[in-house]
Amino acid sequence: MNILSIQSLVAYGHAGNSAALFPLQRLGMQVWPVVTVHFSNHTGYGDWRGPLLSPGDIAEVIRGVEDRGALETCDAVLSGYQGAEDVGAVILDAVKTVKSLNPEAIYCCDPVMGDLGRGFFVRPGIPEFMRDNVVPKADVITPNHFELNFLSGSEAHTLDDLLAAVEVVRDSGPETVLVTSVILDETPEDSLDMLAVSGPGAWSVRTPRLAVNPPGAGDLTAAVFLANLLSGHDLPTTLARTTSAVFAVVEATDRAGQREMRIVATQDAIADPPMQFEVTRVR
Repeated sequence: MNILSIQSLVAYGHAGNSAALFPLQRLGMQVWPVVTVHFSNHTGYGDWRGPLLSPGDIAEVIRGVEDRGALETCDAVLSGYQGAEDVGAVILDAVKTVKSLNPEAIYCCDPVMGDLGRGFFVRPGIPEFMRDNVVPKADVITPNHFELNFLSGSEAHTLDDLLAAVEVVRDSGPETVLVTSVILDETPEDSLDMLAVSGPGAWSVRTPRLAVNPPGAGDLTAAVFLANLLSGHDLPTTLARTTSAVFAVVEATDRAGQREMRIVATQDAIADPPMQFEVTRVR
């Protein structure tokens, strides 16, 4: 399977394509990475070096890939953080082109905007752009709990609330929704939930809540989820494999006392997850 992954790149650590590329390859995907920024490290350190690519330069790279005739064989477009509307427009143009050449291709969007406890961390206007322009064009989205609340215009406190919010978002366009970092009234304090929903049904899984939440974990989750879908796994199996793989990475990072994800050290768990968490059908 071929994936056009349009995301940031950091030289040190794991975020954007630096969190997605190797796991996708380890899962057997052919990846064509397109870089939106090339930073020395992720911005969580407070300072960084390196350039933001202009929308025109990003579009030129994608056109070059198209010139090779590759986009006709593209099975999916993957995107994450979109720092500006004009970059988002380039990504949507790429999705349109890919789908015109291969109608079976899908667009997987991680609508990065913020999270519980922090609120929005993107500049004003981006959340509305994601909600109104990007998410409706996606086939698969992977918001966290906070982002789903915004996209649906509601606050999900119970499982029923969460399912209703997902359906509001699905009605806008996406067929499949993965909600990460879910904390409901019924979620134990030492746990996190994850929910996956598509037409056939909805499934949830619960994991222990670890002490660390490393940058790039959402990028890793979206990539692993997409790769498992493309590999032909059904949604509950995809959810189980994704949860186990990402938990293994974060757990190893926590155990090592590291700030950056231990992706390479846990690559076998990404490719062949231990499947230690039970997936429950909730609808």
